[in-house]
Amino acid sequence: MIEDAVDFLLPSWWEVKVSVATTLFVVAAYWFFTSNSGNTDDDRSLVDNPGAARDFLDDIDKMPQLKGDSQINSAYIIKVELLAAKNLIAANLNGTSDPYAIITCGTAKRFSSMVPGSRNPMWGEEFNFSVDELPVMINVTIYDWDIIWKSAVLGAVTVPVESEGQTGAVWYTLDSASGQVCLHIKTIKLPVKSSRSLPGYPGANPGRRISVDSQGPTVVHQKPGPLQTIFNLHPDEVVEHSYSCALERSFLYHGRMYVSAWHICFHSNVFSKQMKVIIPFEDIDEIKRSQHAFINPAITIILRMGAGGHGVPPLGSPDGRVRYKFASFWNRNHALRALQRATKNFHAMLEAEKKEKEQSALRANSSSIRGSIRQASICEENLLKTEIFQPFIKEEVLVGIYNDVFPTTAEQFFNILLKDDSSFTNKYRSARKDTNLSMGLWHAADEYDGQVREITFRSLCNSPMCPPDTAMTEWQHFVLSADKKILVFETVQQAHDVPFGSYFEVHSKWCLETNSESSCTLDIKVGAHFKKWCVMQSKIKSGAINEYKKEMELMLDIAREFVKSQTSADDINSASASPIVNRDSS
Repeated sequence: MIEDAVDFLLPSWWEVKVSVATTLFVVAAYWFFTSNSGNTDDDRSLVDNPGAARDFLDDIDKMPQLKGDSQINSAYIIKVELLAAKNLIAANLNGTSDPYAIITCGTAKRFSSMVPGSRNPMWGEEFNFSVDELPVMINVTIYDWDIIWKSAVLGAVTVPVESEGQTGAVWYTLDSASGQVCLHIKTIKLPVKSSRSLPGYPGANPGRRISVDSQGPTVVHQKPGPLQTIFNLHPDEVVEHSYSCALERSFLYHGRMYVSAWHICFHSNVFSKQMKVIIPFEDIDEIKRSQHAFINPAITIILRMGAGGHGVPPLGSPDGRVRYKFASFWNRNHALRALQRATKNFHAMLEAEKKEKEQSALRANSSSIRGSIRQASICEENLLKTEIFQPFIKEEVLVGIYNDVFPTTAEQFFNILLKDDSSFTNKYRSARKDTNLSMGLWHAADEYDGQVREITFRSLCNSPMCPPDTAMTEWQHFVLSADKKILVFETVQQAHDVPFGSYFEVHSKWCLETNSESSCTLDIKVGAHFKKWCVMQSKIKSGAINEYKKEMELMLDIAREFVKSQTSADDINSASASPIVNRDSS
């Protein structure tokens, strides 16, 4: 009986070995995770790659603290277009990778979006950097995103920029077993007195700016907050709002969002993978409602073209703008209103600062320019009188697609089909099943001869690469000769929701010359103007021209019917009015 009790209570040798092995495994796992998460100085990068963590926060700390005229010392804007990569290393077990890129220029660092499951990713994203002098080195490092572990380096390349100009689309070989990346680098020299943050070049200078009135070191008599301890931001930045939320990536990384007067910051530490996002308000283009799941409302922050990601690979979009999506708010609508209000306050602060500087400069120079104001205004008026109008479209991209006779004069074509009170455009867009049509009125423009107007609508997409429909903007311009026998009608179309939609425009030109009392010669040309290079340029060009040919055929058919109906209505009105005149005369 006693022996049976002893055998039951004492473990067997196999149980002892299993217990010891389990203990050793738990101790090893605990040591592994604590050693990785404990060294916070070496894990400041959101991608956890060696050497990049502290560099990110150091970059923010070392960014130019612009005071006074130091804000106008930037001499060049460098636009780096990350177009594509090919033959990258397969980092995943299924033979693919989840690549994203970090582009570094001097002390500035930008993150591209992550392309899941591809060794040949296509980005089409732009990154703008401001530098004081040349030459500089552009470093592009491509990583493989991992949900938990460290991001593996797939390859890197360093490209020197020595002078202004552009390189075109060039494939650069990575310093790895295989892989190439396609870049298009354009360097623009700025005027001597231009600002680092220029219209059209957002994201060029996301550094923290200091008011010109603050002189000497800033003294802060409060304990450093999370913006200083976590993100290493300037000591005078304080948290105005704080929200518990989650960043959408492969899954939701739960953390906390901090909002100051200058930045929107997010910090998460899930599975010992620290993620820090620092978004300057000046790089934000739009903050809008979105949805992560049916029951999980979210907020999407869309950055301006050229801004790039800050700290974590952002989500891509067809128009080239990157975005961050945050979900799991306690009250999404309250947080959205607070973020939109903070963005509005930021731009109001910049506008007030700008006006203050302009008034200061005006007061400083008022005595020297007071006597020459009248002469300057006279010279400006003379200059405007001799100004040469700009072309509305790019003539060099046009190709002829139609030349025939149309049954109206040039003047009648405009009066019946294009005038503000004409219903032809509504009828044509309805036949194409376009929706949300909004038409502006014809008005004169200082830059162009004749008159211009803008129309917007949503159009159906027939390409398998496009969404079901897309928002469209069409700018129209016409010039009617003095004798009203020659009409030039030009259009520029911009698609907003299609892939690479921000890269190109569809230009068309309709030339009508009256050759009789009831007809004119109609010549139509169309072409695709690319504002920047993209991988599918030739396919987009041919597709745009073919699609416009179909539009033109439908437009001309409806135009002939519309002209015929209007002419018949005019004949009936004149015929019904003539007997009344005869009776009166008799």
